[in-house]
Amino acid sequence: MKTTILSIIAFLVISSAVTNSASAATVNSGNYTVLTDVSRINKIEIYGNVQLYVSDGTADQVKVYNNYYSESALVQSKNGVLRISSYTADKLVVWVTAADLRTISAYDNADVRSFGSLSKIELDVDLHNNASANLNLDAFNAKLTLTDHAKANLTGNANELNVNREKATSVNNYNFTAVHLTEKTTNMHVADKDQDIADI
Repeated sequence: MKTTILSIIAFLVISSAVTNSASAATVNSGNYTVLTDVSRINKIEIYGNVQLYVSDGTADQVKVYNNYYSESALVQSKNGVLRISSYTADKLVVWVTAADLRTISAYDNADVRSFGSLSKIELDVDLHNNASANLNLDAFNAKLTLTDHAKANLTGNANELNVNREKATSVNNYNFTAVHLTEKTTNMHVADKDQDIADI
């Protein structure tokens, strides 16, 4: 009888240990999946129909609020670059917490939103196609680049804010304070200009 009880206790302890180690890479919930095997994220690239919430934190973490494995979405981390893409009709919602984020690039219909204030020494944000960003910044040096029909709404403050945008884009920085603001507006996409020069 003692042997049977000890065997049952040993089985329960081993089962618990196996379950905990298996959930180290991903933690599944009814509403989201946590990817814990990501680290040192310094750049985020998002493509397609993605809604990204980004926040500061002491440790990097990625929460995906859809069953993205069944939706043909991709969330991949390599050499400090986190790539997120989804081309389904419904937005793939992702929340990224990063300790050393320096660059955000958004394409297609992607939407980037800060969750709380992003406190950065340097942050480079570039938006393309119909991408949009709603960011609350506390930065020393921020750079914002917009092409095509991209939109940005900035709040907060920065010592330096550099904005490079095409004429068809939209930037709302009414509630943003910058000690030094540099803004450059062009009429057409750089690729179009290169094509025109090549045609001459």
